[in-house]
Amino acid sequence: MESKNPVFSRSRRQAGGWSGPAAPSPDVLQNMYDAPSYAPPSRPAYRTMTLDDVVVRGFITLGALVVAAAAAWILQVPPVVAIGAAVVALILGLIASFTMSTNPALILAYAVFEGVFLGTISRLFEGLVSGIVLQAVLGTAFAFGAVLTVYALRVIRVTPKLVKFGIAAAIAAVGLLLVNLLVGLFNGVGLGLRTDTPLGWIFSIVMILIGCFFLLLDFASVEEGVKQGAPEKFAWQCAFGLTLSLVWIYLEVLRFVYYFSNSD
Repeated sequence: MESKNPVFSRSRRQAGGWSGPAAPSPDVLQNMYDAPSYAPPSRPAYRTMTLDDVVVRGFITLGALVVAAAAAWILQVPPVVAIGAAVVALILGLIASFTMSTNPALILAYAVFEGVFLGTISRLFEGLVSGIVLQAVLGTAFAFGAVLTVYALRVIRVTPKLVKFGIAAAIAAVGLLLVNLLVGLFNGVGLGLRTDTPLGWIFSIVMILIGCFFLLLDFASVEEGVKQGAPEKFAWQCAFGLTLSLVWIYLEVLRFVYYFSNSD
């Protein structure tokens, strides 16, 4: 309530006319009392992905693939069944790739069907050239270690320009494979891309390098996912990408080693 005392009124005028704020109501005072004294730090609604998550999921996915491959080898799965498994693995892989799926069941199912195909084809190659599977495995492990070292040392940086060039090269290679397959239906050898000739050797080397390029993209995806705080479930997609690249490299190394082993 404003005072009627002329001394107080004159003092307020000399101080600049300040009359003070209105007194807060009892409800406002209660709200101020109930409010917390500090705001708690915001946390994401999910657990973020770590490098350990990717490693664990990667071992699980590769483990399922290896177990399925070993079973197919021991049980001597017929090639027809292996081809059917390869078709199923291709379909599941395309679904997981284009939808960026993080569903463990889908990714592990891909690993199992792919493992059946790899186990059967590896057994067939081993029957032709003794020790070729071990050489292909060691070659794949060497490629993995080399790409990881190159990426860790930043010898090659994953830039948008490099990604565009690599994707274009992969699309061109797949297109050539399809043309080679279609032409092969008429002349039996196609364009010669999959024959034991210098052209076939060069094409296999290119395919191995494309597989290494995708492995480089996988490492970049893992690092970016961890850095950006991606959800934990994204580790399954990273594990799928790594498995897909390693399968690509293994098959190409297996074919490349066969060329020179067969020449002996």
